Amino acid sequence: MRLGELLIAQGLVTPADIEKATGLQRAQGGRLGEILISLGKLTEHQLDSIIHQTPTPPRNINEVGVPSASLLQLLLKMMFQQARNTVFDLARGLKIPNSIVQELVDDAARRDMIQPMGSVTHGVVSQIRYALSERGRNTALEGLARNPYVGPAPVSLEAFQRQIEAQRITNELTTREALVQAFDGLVVPDHFLRKIGPAINAGRTILLFGPPGNGKTTLATRIGKLFRHVIYIPHAVEIEGQIMTVYDPSVHKRVDSEETPAMGTGARREEFDHRWVPCRRPVVIAGGELQLDMLDLNTSAETRFYEAPLHVKALNGIFLIDDFGRQQVSPESLLNRWILPMESRIDFLKLNTGRSFQLPFDELLVFSTNLDPADLMDPAFLRRIPYKIKLYAPTEPEYRQIFDSVATRAGLTLDDDMFDLIINRLTIQYGCKLAYYQPGFICNQIVANCKYEGRTPRFTEQYVMSALSNLYVHIAEQEG
Repeated sequence: MRLGELLIAQGLVTPADIEKATGLQRAQGGRLGEILISLGKLTEHQLDSIIHQTPTPPRNINEVGVPSASLLQLLLKMMFQQARNTVFDLARGLKIPNSIVQELVDDAARRDMIQPMGSVTHGVVSQIRYALSERGRNTALEGLARNPYVGPAPVSLEAFQRQIEAQRITNELTTREALVQAFDGLVVPDHFLRKIGPAINAGRTILLFGPPGNGKTTLATRIGKLFRHVIYIPHAVEIEGQIMTVYDPSVHKRVDSEETPAMGTGARREEFDHRWVPCRRPVVIAGGELQLDMLDLNTSAETRFYEAPLHVKALNGIFLIDDFGRQQVSPESLLNRWILPMESRIDFLKLNTGRSFQLPFDELLVFSTNLDPADLMDPAFLRRIPYKIKLYAPTEPEYRQIFDSVATRAGLTLDDDMFDLIINRLTIQYGCKLAYYQPGFICNQIVANCKYEGRTPRFTEQYVMSALSNLYVHIAEQEG
């Protein structure tokens, strides 16, 4: 990822700033970061903090942090399975510099595992093509039988641990203004803003509780919009000869194009190690499907390598356990799994060999439930959750504000008489409490009815009662 793209992603400079600086760089030379500092667009401290958090590429095989024998075997497997046959193609696949791949290729040639097969041109550069020898094919097949992982070279466990520490979630400061912007379009009670801000800045466990349908999940997921820093997720990690994949496109939102070239070299490295993927801080949500073994390292008979569990994919981000208390695993068992990580900020994982390793537990762990917390956890565990935030039903003015906003987006106009009718029927006639989700539900029902009848969407008593009958079972029974 280019330094300019990284700085824009972090919100430190604008595209116009980068365009001006790169123009000066073409005309005068120099490093982009230092030009931005001279223009007053960036401070020395800001540039240093970005560079120090960015994994720099290895300069030789030793700096890769993985045994050279493992790298050689991965190269042979890649040649066999992906038909990559030049140093350039292998470097793209392994995500390590050409010079290191050339060392591996030379080593493989000395061992009679590969042999040159002429040349091919990449752009204006001529590259030697290589093919696996019989010995190389057999070695690749043996490697695939033991571990079928073929992909970017892994980083070391130590490098992964250091990176987690370097990009802690508490490196970012949340302000009230940032909260309001993140919750734009939502009606958020002031008491929630007062409590959630300090909780986020602390980076500790949060319990959101209260009656259903009042936005706990929506608010928790919106928190992810607060964070601006780019963090780096490894494609894979090598742990005592085993491979654990971490980067997951379904979870991690990368902020660059995979083919973006690195920039420059010098006192400050304006480049990064492509075994890491620059991403936004992840937001991982686990609901009723969550089981205890999903928080452990597991392999399958097909893969024979590990995929990082959910909470490891959420490192340096947010892990939301939604509908807490409704999982297939008991609340007590799930809570016991988190006691040590919550207190020590360290998590322990175990390989199938029985060996354990640890990772910093840096993530905003959020429990969201509409059940009574006292029924889910004992006082000892409740004490370990430093931030407990209750979400209440909306007041009538808040309810009207939500309804007007939702109705406008749906192409509807809500007048006072129709609003009073809805309030009267819900709260007085049917004894229901107001909830944040109801306006959206009612508007969607009305639009669907009008569409079915070929009419312009509008509020009528008939459409409102039809929507309310679908809102709660006891209303449907009375109306039926």
